[in-house]
Amino acid sequence: MEAGEDRGAAAAGGGGEYHRAAKRLRLEEEAGAEELEDGEEEEDSAGEEAAGSGGTESRSRRSGGKQDGVEDSHRIPPSPVVHVRGLCDAVVEADLVEALDKFGNICYVMMMPFKRQALVEFDSVESAERCVLCGGREAVYIAEQQAFFNFSTSQRITRPTNADDPTSGNKVLLLSIQNPLYPITTDVLYTVCNPVSNVLRIVIFKRNGIQAMVEFESVEDAQKAKLALNGADIYAGCCTLKIEYARPNRLNVVRNDNSSWDYSKPFLLHRERGKGRQRQAILGEHPSNGYSPHCPLLPLPSNSRYRRSSEEVQDLISYPLLLPKNASSSSSSSSSSFLGHAASSAVAMVSGLHPAKMNCSRIFNLFCLYGNVEKVKFMKSVPGTALVEMGDEYAVDRAVTHLNSIKVFGKKLNVCVSKQHAVIPSQVFELADSSSSYQDFSLTRNNRFSSTHSGRNIIQPPATVLHFYNAPPTLTQHQLHKLCTEHNVPAFSKFKVFDAKPSSKTLSGLLEFDSKTEAVEALTVLNHHQIRIPNSSNPFTLKLCFSTSSHL
Repeated sequence: MEAGEDRGAAAAGGGGEYHRAAKRLRLEEEAGAEELEDGEEEEDSAGEEAAGSGGTESRSRRSGGKQDGVEDSHRIPPSPVVHVRGLCDAVVEADLVEALDKFGNICYVMMMPFKRQALVEFDSVESAERCVLCGGREAVYIAEQQAFFNFSTSQRITRPTNADDPTSGNKVLLLSIQNPLYPITTDVLYTVCNPVSNVLRIVIFKRNGIQAMVEFESVEDAQKAKLALNGADIYAGCCTLKIEYARPNRLNVVRNDNSSWDYSKPFLLHRERGKGRQRQAILGEHPSNGYSPHCPLLPLPSNSRYRRSSEEVQDLISYPLLLPKNASSSSSSSSSSFLGHAASSAVAMVSGLHPAKMNCSRIFNLFCLYGNVEKVKFMKSVPGTALVEMGDEYAVDRAVTHLNSIKVFGKKLNVCVSKQHAVIPSQVFELADSSSSYQDFSLTRNNRFSSTHSGRNIIQPPATVLHFYNAPPTLTQHQLHKLCTEHNVPAFSKFKVFDAKPSSKTLSGLLEFDSKTEAVEALTVLNHHQIRIPNSSNPFTLKLCFSTSSHL
């Protein structure tokens, strides 16, 4: 994308008057921005670049400026690609273009919102040098916060479209929805994208987490939408958009429902009359998750950069309450009519499980971080494969997003949505560790999304740092190390205890491991481990989850 086009798109989307909504809540200690998002190196769109610049580059040197009082930007040879760090949570692609196109034409921007980083590719090394050198001499502000710059180890950001033309675009965008805590439908994406540029077609798929392709009327419209929305949250603190140009230049839609929609062909409509879309701009509050009161969406601010000046939108839209599985049948019918044809299964299929080290309880320990787990059943006919029935289809979506392709006990998990709609306890057999191949967890108190405090759950991807809580107040670092040794899991390298209130009866803190894989294995084995202490009648159930902190 040329700088002139960027500036034109920025002007069409609202120019410098962009409304910056709050991006996300930081519920634990402020995480460092020295690593890429988990799994970034595995994504087709920018894998090599992300791994090169986010991991090694960030750790081998800090900022390109004078943050540490040392000028170290010349350790890496100059490159047209600049690694930007220290971004605020509210930043979107348009903010980067607005602040940095003074240094030269910008070809491409890749956002890394959860690490508050980005990669910016200029059309020449000279432009990138001007950016890095200027950032080293004086403060450069992006979205009203100082950012830091350094050269990337790669010469180009990999993107899915034309590899030979750095300025190539497409009228079809690929949207990856990160941390999708709430339902993503064609209504939601149309509501987000159409106020920026005219949307022709939308297709949502769940192959690797939640992704969608959105087709606009022209390449210029797609550029404008990417500029305004890349890095933004659909709902406050979650459902973050990462946007790239898609490979296909046209979408084929065969029916209009919650998973696909052709807005040029209304006769494809398959919905109940009266259940259609209501137009609305970028969304404020999230819909109910089934465990809290009904919450309508907020009206679009009149000065929002997401609204076209000629756009006529209704003041509010709201979703019906998404009820838990044990809700009354009358209410459930209302909810199911909203879900329509795109209602996903509440059952996940997991393959690639270690035949000797995985069992129903350990699968529960891992999957319960993303929603209530009802039942787990290993399939006798397919070794190393299990079905996991969860509280609702959105819990399955979260599990697929965060657990697919992670490694546990040396084996790569494949997590996908199952065609089954329930787990039936048939063909029960004994696993390698003598435990049952089927277990019902519907009544366990260890499910974390059923209580009145379920809103405190922090949905995090697997990370090297674990947050532990509900531990005995007398628990020591030595005892935790001994626990790891006894259960043959990797030991943590760093240990931190949070200051507890004098009246607190439990202990909490953080454990840092040498790798994400080690942390995953420790959590899989030790989550919900019962610790007994002298003079106490009831054991303490140790609880673990992935932390928002990247290091201790």
